Amino acid sequence: FLGKSHSHGATKYVPPQVRKAQEALDDKKREELGRLKKMVNGLINRLSEPNLSSISGQLEELYMANSRKDMNETLTDILMNACVTAVAMPARLMMEHVLLVSVLHHTVGIEVGAHFLEAVVKKFDELYKSDAEGKECENLFALVAHLYNFHVVHSLLIFDILKKLVSTFTEKDIELILFLLKSVGFSLRKDDPLALKELISEAQSKANTVEKKLQDQTRVRFMLETMLALRNNDMRKIPGYDPEPVEKLRKLQRTLVHNSGSGKETQLRVSLESLLNADKVGRWWIVGSSWSGAPMIDGTNSKTQQKLRIGKVSSKIMELARKQRMNTDIRRGIFCVLMTSEDFLDAFEKLLKLGLKDQQEREIVHVILYCCLQEKTYNPFYAFLASKFCAYERRFQMTFQFSIWDKIRDLGNQTTTAISNLVSLLAHLLRTKSLPLSILKVIEFSELDKPNVRFLRQVLSMLLIKTDAEDLSDIFGRISENPKLGMLREGLKLFLTHFLLKNVQAHKSGEEASLLKERAELASKALQAKESRPKL
Repeated sequence: FLGKSHSHGATKYVPPQVRKAQEALDDKKREELGRLKKMVNGLINRLSEPNLSSISGQLEELYMANSRKDMNETLTDILMNACVTAVAMPARLMMEHVLLVSVLHHTVGIEVGAHFLEAVVKKFDELYKSDAEGKECENLFALVAHLYNFHVVHSLLIFDILKKLVSTFTEKDIELILFLLKSVGFSLRKDDPLALKELISEAQSKANTVEKKLQDQTRVRFMLETMLALRNNDMRKIPGYDPEPVEKLRKLQRTLVHNSGSGKETQLRVSLESLLNADKVGRWWIVGSSWSGAPMIDGTNSKTQQKLRIGKVSSKIMELARKQRMNTDIRRGIFCVLMTSEDFLDAFEKLLKLGLKDQQEREIVHVILYCCLQEKTYNPFYAFLASKFCAYERRFQMTFQFSIWDKIRDLGNQTTTAISNLVSLLAHLLRTKSLPLSILKVIEFSELDKPNVRFLRQVLSMLLIKTDAEDLSDIFGRISENPKLGMLREGLKLFLTHFLLKNVQAHKSGEEASLLKERAELASKALQAKESRPKL
């Protein structure tokens, strides 16, 4: 008996009552998911252009009432089942389904579009490799094309897919290239004419090399003619091209998302490789996405060995880099570029030319922030450079946000000069909308200590005084729209009235004090604009 119990000691004993509770919980979860699926399915089945507004509103409410993970998975599964079939789906139906995703992407959050996009791209990769006979690949392509048409994804992904198809260049690839160019070719020409020109020349050279291998030469010629028509902006030479249905639905999209930040700022600038390797390298394009895995360790040694192309640098600069504890080649390279650049644009271009990848790229942000805080007097060069990087790629914006959070949490250990420089940098990034005001959610308003009060007072004073009234309403109004930022809104309203405006006359001149009071009232109104708006 003892021997028997010893052999089974490896498995953990779960008491019957705990086991029953877990099973009941699983059953309850399954039942809830089944009910949710039925509700979403009912809404998607009724989807059409006239009722798109009401259905998107009902789905928004479901997002508010349920977990986002469950909603994203349910919505993606239902849309994929509806759109990805072995027969070609009607273009109108595809557009309406993707328009719904686009509306939710702008109103609920970018994780909606990101989840759907990742599922579509991975499904396409799987079917493309398996040489599926049906029209599934064309249907998936139509979804990707319309996600681009309705500003969910950036042209970067479309060019990545086209380059992949041009590199293999089989008859199936040629058909898919034609399909994609017909759908979004003129939009690509408008967004990135240089990349399109490069793609066309690549396709022409590829067509010349594989000319004898392909049986159907007419399709290759037709593809090249289509590309030339795009380059010359000649719509007549593309048979069946009709931009009107997309334009009509774009107008509808603008009316449905006019209150949210629609347009370029919510576009996912993500590459094909990043989407396919999302499970390995994480989803950096989604704010706050959880991920457990080794952070891009593979091949780190070979990457760090590469020599940075920074040109000749004087011994004085190298000595300065050593004094500032720039203890790796990458940090020294970034530091030398910052110290030797003519202006922030020159620095931006030179830093991009260093060709840093993955976590090496984050060092750019750390070094910019470090140098900015070390300056004896504030240097706006770093703020303009930081704004440029935030506007260039979303991942830089996220790295700046996390780095600034670390500095805010560590205010007690910072010097007075460093805090003053951080205040000026953050105020500039908020004023130029490079970073959202939600960055301040890291501050616990219920447990404010003296350094935090002083820091927040300085940031908000500078932001209120130096920003135009219209921009100020927009900056504060943005956080009024997000239900998750309720605590931040209440904290800011309380801080503006009790900490910022209290004793303002003693610290500021009469004119500056009255301006600050006026702007603080404007900011408070903007913070509660969405809350006080009646729901119809």
